[in-house]
Amino acid sequence: MSRREFSKKVRAEAFLRCGGKCQKCESVLKVGEGEYDHIVPYALTQDSTLSNCQVLCVPCHRGEGAKTSDDIKAISKAKRNWLKHTGAWPQSKAKIKSRGFDRTRAAE
Repeated sequence: MSRREFSKKVRAEAFLRCGGKCQKCESVLKVGEGEYDHIVPYALTQDSTLSNCQVLCVPCHRGEGAKTSDDIKAISKAKRNWLKHTGAWPQSKAKIKSRGFDRTRAAE
């Protein structure tokens, strides 16, 4: 799962929709100054449409509370499931231990 960016069209429409303001703290943004964020993480929805796009200032996008611990857990689980599905999940390197089997015949 690689990182997905919004298309130029979606970014332009999102900037017009927000009126040039951060959608979290309402600070005024200059053109090209805002960052575009998925409302619902891309790893969970695979959605890069306008309805899942928000424009944020840098402190809101990268600051504390940008992603909750629940978001991080859900994203990690989605990545693990995707890796298992594609067969890329690392195989265990540990040998399976067993008690061995009894010999049925005596060695001659």
